[in-house]
Amino acid sequence: MNPIDALTEIAELLERERSSRYKSKAFRAAAETIRALTDAQLDDTASLRRRPGIGERTLEVIVEARAGRVPGYLADLRERRGVVPAGELRRRLRGDLHSHSEWSDGLTPIDEMVAAARALGHEYLALTDHSPRLRVARGLSPERLREQLEVVAGMSGDGFTLLSGIEVDILDDGSLDQEDELLRQLDVVVASAHSKLRMPRSAMTRRLVAAASDPRVDVLGHVTGRLVEGSRGTRPPSDFDPAPVFAACAKAGVAVEINSRPERQDPPDELIAQALEAGCLFSIDSDAHAPGQLSLIDYGAARAEQLGVPADRIVTTWPLERLREWTGRDRG
Repeated sequence: MNPIDALTEIAELLERERSSRYKSKAFRAAAETIRALTDAQLDDTASLRRRPGIGERTLEVIVEARAGRVPGYLADLRERRGVVPAGELRRRLRGDLHSHSEWSDGLTPIDEMVAAARALGHEYLALTDHSPRLRVARGLSPERLREQLEVVAGMSGDGFTLLSGIEVDILDDGSLDQEDELLRQLDVVVASAHSKLRMPRSAMTRRLVAAASDPRVDVLGHVTGRLVEGSRGTRPPSDFDPAPVFAACAKAGVAVEINSRPERQDPPDELIAQALEAGCLFSIDSDAHAPGQLSLIDYGAARAEQLGVPADRIVTTWPLERLREWTGRDRG
C-alpha cells in the first residue's frame, strides 16, 4: 500500500481512540516528510532513517508498505478499532457543528480538518475553537478570531461548506466569553461551561438557563461536563435542574448537544429523554480535536437512535439551507 496513506490512516486511528497527541502528530509529520520523495529515495532505508521526522516505528511502516504489505502496526490498530454499526440515523447526518483546530487546542491545521470532513461525506463542518478565557486551550482573542474568519472564508467549495463558529465559554453568571459583535457575525455558536462545574445546583441552573436563553447561542454543548472514562479520569456531572434548562432551550430553539466523544457520553441517557420530552432540538457533534475524531459521530448517532430521538429533531441531519435558516433565526 502507499506509505503516505498508511501513515495517515495510523494517525487517524490513533486520534479516533484518543491516544497521545504526540503519537498521531509523529505519523502525520512522517507522511509530510516523505510526500515529495521518489521511489528510489523511499527505498533507501539508511537515508530515510536520517531524515527529520522519521523514527523507528514510522520507518518500519514505510518499509512494510513499500513491500506491498499492510504494516503490522496499522493492522493492529484496525483490529482494535471500535466499529459502530452505521444505522439509518448515522446515514442521515450531513455535518458536524463542534470541532477544533490547532488555532486553539486541536492537533492539526484547519485544512486537514476540512479534508477529513470531506472524506467522511460531510456537507458542512463548523469550526468552533475556544474563546479567550480558556487559556489552557489557547482560546481565541477577538483579534485572533477575526484573523481566523478570513481563513475560514476560503475553505468552502465543491459541495462542502466550512461554517465559522466558536465554542464560547459560559461564564459564572451565564454570560458569554466573546465580543457581542463577533458572536452575531458567526455562523454557529456553541456555548459550553468549562469551569466551576461543581457550582451549587441553583447557581448552575441559572447559569445554563441564561446561556440557553441568549439569542446568540445555537447549541448548548456537553451540558453536564461529565467524564465517564479515558486518560483524563472520570468526573461527575454538574448538578442542575434540567427542567428549566431544557425549557429554555426549547423556547429559544437552541439545540442540546449529543456529544459523541466516548469519554463524555453527554448528556446522560435520562437527560436526553427529558430534553426530548421538553421539545428540544439536538445536535450530534464529534467535538473533534483531530481529523480522526470527526468519525466519533458514529457513537453519538448510535446513542440517539437507541434512545428514539427523531431525525428531524436533529439539526445535523438538516440540509445546509435549513440549518442556516435556523442559526439565523434571531441574533437579538
